[in-house]
Amino acid sequence: MRIGIVCYPTYGGSGVLATELGKALADKGHMVHFITYQQPVRLNAFHANIYYHEVQVPTYPLFDFPPYESALSSTMVDVIMNHQLDLLHVHYAIPHASTAYLAKQIVGKQGRIVPFITTLHGTDITLVGKDKTYAPVVTFSINESDAITAVSNNLREETYKSFPIEKDIEVIYNFVDVERFKRREPELQNFRNAIAPNGEKILLHVSNFRKVKRVPDVVKIFRKVREVMPAKLLLVGDGPDRPVIESMCREMNLCGDIRFVGKQEQLEDVMSVSDLFILPSEYESFGLAALEAMAAQVPVISSNAGGLPEVNIHGQTGYLSNVGDVNDMAKHAIQLLKDEKLMATLRQGALEQAQRFHISNIIPLYEALYEEVINKALVM
Repeated sequence: MRIGIVCYPTYGGSGVLATELGKALADKGHMVHFITYQQPVRLNAFHANIYYHEVQVPTYPLFDFPPYESALSSTMVDVIMNHQLDLLHVHYAIPHASTAYLAKQIVGKQGRIVPFITTLHGTDITLVGKDKTYAPVVTFSINESDAITAVSNNLREETYKSFPIEKDIEVIYNFVDVERFKRREPELQNFRNAIAPNGEKILLHVSNFRKVKRVPDVVKIFRKVREVMPAKLLLVGDGPDRPVIESMCREMNLCGDIRFVGKQEQLEDVMSVSDLFILPSEYESFGLAALEAMAAQVPVISSNAGGLPEVNIHGQTGYLSNVGDVNDMAKHAIQLLKDEKLMATLRQGALEQAQRFHISNIIPLYEALYEEVINKALVM
């Protein structure tokens, strides 16, 4: 199939999922065309079946805000017509679903039938999409999609509660390449020694440092762990809350034990040397970073928000606590880090859970949906 994938090219879960999906489809022989404003961060190697089309947004003095949506729709049309795409798969409803609808109408006037699938990822529904500025367009464009998917049952239900959706939403979970994240601690012992030279436990958090991630809670949890045992904290990512976190570290006198490592394209190494993954988010539609940690046999301490209970199984892959319950999260972290037998059990449980979301189990679901949507469009 010839597939156009539209996504945000950033480190967020929707962009990561879309990029990894495209790479996996290309490996299976499909022709994949990425359409976005810059090259996706995980699209970092040449592949004969992958094409990248950059959206060029012209500037003009009349515009305070360059019309990205119009430029994106025009680029979609260009790629559809010149590369004979069979369908578009857009990730994150805003503004990708509405621009895909417009592109579909334009090429339809030229005799091309190109359906589009919208995958909902989380804040496009639970936060941004609910804003009255966007809600009518979000509702319309989702309902006009030829198929709709969500990355968890929780997100599916949240969408139905928040918008008058008239179509079925199919749940296709996020996935992970378990082999890629296979724990390689023996190979990376020097790396671990550089981070924790005295054998300290290593805690890890990965996010875009937005308010919804509750990164200050990570630091508070770490401080409680640090009061009981030697430990280090790795903070991977960047975003608006980083200055706040840096100030907290100074005020708590923890700077010597907390390392900000910034955005990282390859998370395998840092996960392989970590002992515990912390994710206290206000909301997660799924928790892809937690799943990747599990694939590296790193147990997860998380909130029970959104779709996280569908990924992190309490007492089997890690522990769940109520949002904001720093004391409970710290208690579970300390209990786990002190008990080597329990740690070994949960590491194995984390790996077994990750295997359920193995990329080889999920990609065929998308392929089947693509074929269904294309065939349905051809007979209409």
